[in-house]
Amino acid sequence: MRLRALLDTDALGLKLLGGADELERGVRGVMTTDLRDPSRYLSGGELVLTGLAWRRDAADSEPFVRRLVQAGVAALAAGTAELGDVPDDLVAACARHRLPLFAVHESVAFATVTEHVVRQVSGERAGDLAAVVDRHRRMMTSGPAGGGPDVVLDLLGTDLDLRAWVLSPTGRLIAGPKTAGQRETAPALPAEVCATLAAEQLAAARGGRRGPHRVTVGQTTYSLFPVSGGGRTTPAAGDARGTVLSDWVLAVEADAGDWAGERLDLLHGVTQLIAVERDRRDAARSVRRRLAQEVLELVQTGAAPAEIAARLRVAAPVLLPGLGSAPHWQVVVARVEWDGGEAEDGAAAQALLEEILVDPASTGPEQSDRIAVAHTGDEAVALVPLPAVGGEEHDGSGTGVLADTLLESVRGPLTAGLDDDGRLTLGVSAAVHSAEGLRGALEEARHARRVAAARQGRVCAAGHQELASHVLLLPFVPDDVRRAFTARLLDPLRDYDRRHRAELIPTLEAFLDCDGSWTRCASRLHLHVNTLRYRVGRIEQLTSRDLSRLEDKLDFFLALRMS
Repeated sequence: MRLRALLDTDALGLKLLGGADELERGVRGVMTTDLRDPSRYLSGGELVLTGLAWRRDAADSEPFVRRLVQAGVAALAAGTAELGDVPDDLVAACARHRLPLFAVHESVAFATVTEHVVRQVSGERAGDLAAVVDRHRRMMTSGPAGGGPDVVLDLLGTDLDLRAWVLSPTGRLIAGPKTAGQRETAPALPAEVCATLAAEQLAAARGGRRGPHRVTVGQTTYSLFPVSGGGRTTPAAGDARGTVLSDWVLAVEADAGDWAGERLDLLHGVTQLIAVERDRRDAARSVRRRLAQEVLELVQTGAAPAEIAARLRVAAPVLLPGLGSAPHWQVVVARVEWDGGEAEDGAAAQALLEEILVDPASTGPEQSDRIAVAHTGDEAVALVPLPAVGGEEHDGSGTGVLADTLLESVRGPLTAGLDDDGRLTLGVSAAVHSAEGLRGALEEARHARRVAAARQGRVCAAGHQELASHVLLLPFVPDDVRRAFTARLLDPLRDYDRRHRAELIPTLEAFLDCDGSWTRCASRLHLHVNTLRYRVGRIEQLTSRDLSRLEDKLDFFLALRMS
């Protein structure tokens, strides 16, 4: 039902206090609450009834309304029995957030409003629509036996004659419809169509356009509905650009442009149900993420190989159930960077890497269950187990994760999602056969990612085969040699930084990262070029080195990597 219908019902005693332009909004349910934060109990489309018991002073109205808007409610109705009139601060907050606000006369019980809304909504959803919603809710809330997204898509096909697919942001098929007999999966969408639909959805989301988005591929029109998981955390940067890179999409083979409001409401509800399943699977993934995080911390802090090996023995059964012997491992490092932003976005890289490492030809959400990805700061680190096949060892040359094929099927969609202000770069190590090799593999993958970052393009990857020999040798340099070499070059700079807070070490790192480009380095450090030249000159004076010479640049590069 529409909000306007509520206002036109005299028996409800509603008075409109704000939001006259939003009265065509649909109402899909009703909730009575006096909680300060009821968002966890909201699914979107509700008329929220409140007696204002949550309000202690004027400052409480703004956060209460903001939470309702974020949960997607249709409108707020406040009772006047407690305070006499609806407070002006609540009226102002609703106006700022474009949330329709009603006053409920003190003579009207909330139960009366609730009964009316439930009766009207139930009537409008009579027949096949009500049956679909009820069956969806039963099956999606019944646990794993419910069947997940496949059940929802089957019901869309049998009850509404709609063919629909759930796609990952990279265009991988998560779930699809069944054939008429319901015994086998219908022919899947071609991979190129999936990639096109995912790219269109990402481009629309980055452009700020609201769904559903209509796309014509060949002679077929699809309507795209984003599936945003309510339980997932926004990337560490808090940047909305990163969130769109992890959302699934529901692609319906139909033109939703002329659909009635009830059917659109139903499809939006279906995306929420699929999001519940997505969040459930993401919660299960947290175990693998934690294992990867623990291993990464041990490797980065220089823990003893025996301690790392013990942690890997714990991880192996989780990632490769039934495996009789310890697997080999590869390390993949990814970074997402945005133009004009300094915030770290390791969480966005983590979500992307978890999807990229899945075989693009596989179907279903379970295929990522054997990938453990951690994130630290601005990068994501994946620990990929590689079981020995036929007793042969992996050498990384023709098995496991290969950098040159890793991005083939996902480059188009991700380029659309990154738009013109983002980059994704990946580095892949060779396979290692023991805990002793993980430190070298991590360094190797990070250096390979730096090689990828030096290339042109929004989405780039590089493998261990592309690294120079000195990079491969770094992890195996004895500790006493490392200390002596780095102390000779870097200690004068560290001492100067301590005394003068000059930031010469960060300047040196940025200068080498930018391949000696004065303008790019100055821009990254937010310095004037003359200030950068002064700092570089001070570095050269303190170390008796010349940063215009390749040999000296290489020595500084090695010292920084070994420090």
